[in-house]
Amino acid sequence: MSVSLLSKMHVNGYEVIHASGGPWKVRTQADRLSSFGTREEAMAYVVSLPMHKVRPAKNSR
Repeated sequence: MSVSLLSKMHVNGYEVIHASGGPWKVRTQADRLSSFGTREEAMAYVVSLPMHKVRPAKNSR
């Protein structure tokens, strides 16, 4: 039986995710921005991004 591992961090409004030996992924709640081979590369990328702001949905009138 294998156990899947998941590592997930939130930095400046972005998620940094690593699952079961796969690539490190940087994403927002809606979009995946990039993938990296190491945690250090992913963290360097995410801290270089501007703060992610969630914009409220516009009313459809």
